[in-house]
Amino acid sequence: MNTHRQNSDTTIAQTKHVRFVDRDGWSFVERIGNTGIVCIVAKTTDGRLVLVEQYRPPVQRPVIELPAGLAGDLDDQADETLQQAAERELLEETGYAASTWRRLVTVASSPGLTDEIVTFFLAEDLQRRSAGGGDASEDIRVHEIPLAEIEDWLSAISSAGSLIDARVYTGLYFLGKVLHG
Repeated sequence: MNTHRQNSDTTIAQTKHVRFVDRDGWSFVERIGNTGIVCIVAKTTDGRLVLVEQYRPPVQRPVIELPAGLAGDLDDQADETLQQAAERELLEETGYAASTWRRLVTVASSPGLTDEIVTFFLAEDLQRRSAGGGDASEDIRVHEIPLAEIEDWLSAISSAGSLIDARVYTGLYFLGKVLHG
């Protein structure tokens, strides 16, 4: 694999938030106006995983997700760190603030389709600060599921028609590594 190739990008189309790019014959989507993507594995002190649910137009269904969002996408916070973005997104989406943060892993979300890189954080020692639910453009429902029941809950909600974001399973894997070594 040649990782030192010179890249030649051509913008095929662009909207406010994404650009469709051709790079040396490979077409893909890139997000614009941010410095990274964060995903938060939020665990309550009583052993619950905090998940969010929102309708996603591309799949035309509700999707169960970990709290997540963009870093550096707000005009007044263009230089925020990934952890600052994670803290902001957790509070905005779930109403929780965390006292303990740990960076877990950085992964490519779908490297054949997008240049999106996602950094996972573990958030613990949560304190409820607000109701959550997202910003004015979002309609987010918060779920707190006991870890001992998470597989059954995900199976049931999937059977009821919701989709599960693959990052939920990634987060559960790394949470298990932290909890069980």
